[in-house]
Amino acid sequence: MPIFMMFGKYNPASLKDVSPQRTKKAVRIIEKNGGKVISMYALMGEHDLVLTLDFPDVEKAMSTSMSLNMLTGITFITSPVVEVEKFDRLMSKLENL
Repeated sequence: MPIFMMFGKYNPASLKDVSPQRTKKAVRIIEKNGGKVISMYALMGEHDLVLTLDFPDVEKAMSTSMSLNMLTGITFITSPVVEVEKFDRLMSKLENL
């Protein structure tokens, strides 16, 4: 399954409801969309959260991102990731065109 990184940014309203219960609800939404949590971290800086998730496809990842925004008020940037070795192979094919 494809891996996605979700970068979250809190706003004042979304900070008010931070709790273990909301986190559990978020994980349930991820799982209902066929996803699996690989890691979840809080950050300081440009982003407040980073989640590494495994999803069956882009549509499930997008649906989850929007559902989490609706649940939490957190704005998410969701991006698919490619392993560096695969990226290197893709780039080497570009050189041969």
